[in-house]
Order: sequence, then structure tokens, then C-alpha cells
Amino acid sequence: MTTAPDTANPVTTPLLPRARRSGSDDGPAQVRRYTPLARAGIITALLVVAVLWLAPLVWALLTSLKHEADTTTVPLEVVPERGFTLQAYASVLANGNLVTWFVNSTVVTLVVTVLTVALSAAAAYGFSRTRFRGRSVLFALTIAGIMVPPQILIVPLYRQMLAMGLADTYAGIILPQLVLPAMVFILKKFFDGIPHELEEAARVDGAGSLRIFLQIVLPLSRSILAAVAIFVFIHAWNNFLWPFIITSDPGLMTLPVGLVQVQSAFGVRYAQVMASALLAGLPLIIVFMLFQRQIIRGVATTGLGGT
Repeated sequence: MTTAPDTANPVTTPLLPRARRSGSDDGPAQVRRYTPLARAGIITALLVVAVLWLAPLVWALLTSLKHEADTTTVPLEVVPERGFTLQAYASVLANGNLVTWFVNSTVVTLVVTVLTVALSAAAAYGFSRTRFRGRSVLFALTIAGIMVPPQILIVPLYRQMLAMGLADTYAGIILPQLVLPAMVFILKKFFDGIPHELEEAARVDGAGSLRIFLQIVLPLSRSILAAVAIFVFIHAWNNFLWPFIITSDPGLMTLPVGLVQVQSAFGVRYAQVMASALLAGLPLIIVFMLFQRQIIRGVATTGLGGT
């Protein structure tokens, strides 16, 4: 004898999903897709955001292609009557030692990126796996360094570089940029998620801490290391204040510092300013286009996106 199910009892009544079933009742529940109107609204919103983000870049490009007199006309003209020209780019390239500055920026940025990633990874692994007295306090002090504005350290760092005789040298430009507490924090959080069983198995086989770090932890952390390297690369390439203070020799200036020197020598010329900014930012755009997947993967892995 069969009885009807007790629909009044919340314990025996099965919970139905809120999403509609697109198939039969016996098949798996599938979430309903967006309606065409909703998809159109989302695409429109994304297009508006993209246009707002690209508008300053497009305006800088158009300004850099104008004659200098056309950049200050009232009302402003998007397309000038005299057309576009590459005069601003020619002036920037002719009046400055662009090749030397580009090489300096490349050397400084690559060295800073490699050494910063190596030091940050070693420090993060030590905080993640080593247990010693005062570890929590030392890690808290390291994280507190994130809240210290770099401008506060300019004067003591400059005096220290002068005392060490490192002014107007590559070492003077590179050394103060090697410590980034934020990168230590990111890597430490990632290392915390690596299973300890892998290291314990390696120790049973006779591997030491250094071998475990180099042959197990680092290969498993390639995605986050790539993301951190890109973050450091962008930071080092864009760094203007410290190279500007520590260098006075034009042959050692980085690209942002050198381009500013060209601009100040000829006053404020908006076409040249925009041309210089685009030339300085072009390598970063190329890096982002080539490694955007690693950047997104690193941000998602470290939880920087709010997860």
C-alpha cells in the first residue's frame, strides 16, 4: 500500500532549486541562460566601461599626432584642419638620448625584477614554512612596510647611497627598489596553500630545505611567480622619483627621467609630452598584451580580486 508524500512536512519534502530546469524532470538541473535583452545590456555596459578607459589613451595619441599650435586651440579639435604629423615624436627622439635611456630602463628593470622575485620568494617561503621565535612579529613588521609611503624613505636612502658612494651608479638605482613587502605577502599566502605532504615526502627521500624550495615549491608556483614578476616589472619601469633623485648623469638616466628632462628643456609642449608618455608606456602595453593571462591567473590565485 502506497501513501502520498507528506508535502506539509518540511523535512520529507525535497528542496527544489530556484533555477528553472531547462530539460526534463529526470535530467540534471541547468541554470537558465541570460535572455538576449540581458546579454545586450551587459555587453553595452562593458562597452561603455571600455570606452571610458580607452578615451584618455586615444586622446593622448591624437594630441601627440597634432602640430604643437593645434594642441591649445579653442575650441579643441579632435581632428585638426592641418591634419596629423609625427613632428612631436621626431622632436622627442632627436632632442634626447632615447636609445641610452631605453637600455638603462631595460637593464634596471630586469635586474630589479629578477632580484626582487628571488628575495621575496625566499623570504615568503621562510615565513610560510619555518617556525622560529618572533616569526609573527617579524612578519607583521614586514607587512607594516606596505603602509609606509616610499617618499618618506627618500632622504635616508639618498644619504645612505651617498655614504656608500653609489650615487650615479646602477647599484644606487637598483638596491633601494629590491624590497617590496607586498610581494612577500602575496607569495607567502600562496606558499601556505601548498600541501605539506609534498615536502614531507621529499624529506623522507633525503631532500633538504633548499632542494625542496628550488625543485618542488618554485615549480609549483610558476603562475604566481610570473604574476609577481610582471607586477615588479611594471613598478620598476614606471618608477620615476628615485631614479630622478639618485642620478644626474644623462648617460645613466632611465626612460621616464630622460623624457622629462627633454620636456623641461623646451617648456610645456603638449604634443611632445603626450608623445613621450606613449613612448614610455609602450613596453608596458606590450608586456600586458603578452602576459595578460598570467596576470589574471596570478590575481585570481592570490585572492587580490576580493576572493
